[in-house]
Amino acid sequence: MGYPDTFEGFMISSHKNWSDFKKQEYKPKPFEEYDIDILIEACGVCGSDVHTITGGWGEANLPVCVGHEIIGKAIKIGEKVTIIKQGDRVGVGAQIWACLKCKVCKSDNENYCPHQVDTYNAPYPDGTISQGGYASHIRAHEYFTFPIPDNIPSHLAAPMLCAGITTYSPLVRAKTGPGKKIAVLGIGGLGHFGLLWASALGAETYALSHSPDKEKDALALGAKEFICTKDKDWAKPWAFTFDFILNTADMTHTFNLAEYMSTLAVNGTFHNVGLPDEPLPQLKAQDFAPNGAQIGASHIGSRPEVLEMLKLASKKNIKPYIQTLDVGEQGCKEAVERVKINDVRYRLTLVSFDKAFSGRD
Repeated sequence: MGYPDTFEGFMISSHKNWSDFKKQEYKPKPFEEYDIDILIEACGVCGSDVHTITGGWGEANLPVCVGHEIIGKAIKIGEKVTIIKQGDRVGVGAQIWACLKCKVCKSDNENYCPHQVDTYNAPYPDGTISQGGYASHIRAHEYFTFPIPDNIPSHLAAPMLCAGITTYSPLVRAKTGPGKKIAVLGIGGLGHFGLLWASALGAETYALSHSPDKEKDALALGAKEFICTKDKDWAKPWAFTFDFILNTADMTHTFNLAEYMSTLAVNGTFHNVGLPDEPLPQLKAQDFAPNGAQIGASHIGSRPEVLEMLKLASKKNIKPYIQTLDVGEQGCKEAVERVKINDVRYRLTLVSFDKAFSGRD
């Protein structure tokens, strides 16, 4: 049938064959008055995509089209849309809908709405399953569609819409800025954004990593010091130091968490944004007592935070480290397989959508 009745996407039909993408047509949700149709030109590749297609986070609604770091052009505007114009370059992140009526939404916390819909692999109220950005188009509510500043190229802007906001939101909510000591744990796709944001916000920023070969990059990204967590007794010199540790690692289940938490200042926070398949290590209440430490987590960020983040990136000309691949059955396969084995410095963006989806409107 084709657009606007159907979209095309590179989809996975089996968790067993989790990198075997095939181009398929699918039917999007019905177009409503606050909706925007977007012709996709770039889509970042996120660890969430891998957790979903492998079944690491549970059985997915198959077949599924993943991808939630989306940049494209608004080509159709609902009659009640007021914040985006046809032809605008826009982005969509990991959330595509919320009720916008509950007390959570009305407090600029719509990313915690109990009725929220993720950008892919989630049911809309009408039962339609959302599909993501390895696709020709996406249909999004205007509130979850963001104008992209002119000076941020699409392949750099795309990963900001999940990896970027996932790290930016907890940092600003922790009042990161001058006088604060912030440690970013894990220097990968999320962690390299954490270093960029913490430094840009004015904090004294430190990198924690078990990979000594990332020291040069960490310092270039804004870290004052690089701390190698493979070293024996690495934590001892840093006891009672950090106001906030942003844990971006995907292997937290293997950590000695008490050791990391010992580096927190009094009432400091160990905050998780990396979400591994495995449970966190067992902790006792006594592990929190020596410095009154806290542990927490967060989920992406709010619309005001996304807009603030993009403004900061534009103003300070922040450039994440991004590699690109052409979208397609082979490109998608290579992308997710490389993310799975951490063979990326530090995020991947799929590009060349016009070539993969020729003749689309």
